[in-house]
Amino acid sequence: MATTKPSWPDQIHRLLRGQRVRQVAYVPDFGHSRLIDLVRSDRQMRAVPLTTEEEGVALVTGAWLGGERSVLLMQSSGVGNCINMLGMIQECRIPLLMLVTMRGQWGEFNPWQVPMAQATAPALAAMGVIVQPVERAADVAETVAAAGRLAFNTCRAVAVLISQRVTGAKEFK
Repeated sequence: MATTKPSWPDQIHRLLRGQRVRQVAYVPDFGHSRLIDLVRSDRQMRAVPLTTEEEGVALVTGAWLGGERSVLLMQSSGVGNCINMLGMIQECRIPLLMLVTMRGQWGEFNPWQVPMAQATAPALAAMGVIVQPVERAADVAETVAAAGRLAFNTCRAVAVLISQRVTGAKEFK
């Protein structure tokens, strides 16, 4: 019987557990829905729904100060909401691992998503965040593992930008 390789969200969940991440902050997002479901069903992790993305930066900071590792999940359209808060992360050297699903790219139907898609990486880089884009599903787990090591071992902010080619373009009918 043939076995299938676990999906990238399943691989990320396993990696986050291995890196001792205990809190996962998120704004509900289709691209992260499988990962969010896995975290919600995991007794060793706490899924924390947010109203806005910048709340996640504060949650990550509080978790770190309280001795726990966390990760922030968001969509590229929410990155702009975090810019001011990222200054605190940079200045205080709080480790921040962000997994950002991109919109406004591959096959996008919504023109409002395009400007932020183009600004996401430059805006994060301008705030001192190390940006690691991923274009292929096969590379997501390896990139997240390396980004987590970099963030948690060096107390840096690292964002993995997961391309819309990986998550798939939304279609509204």
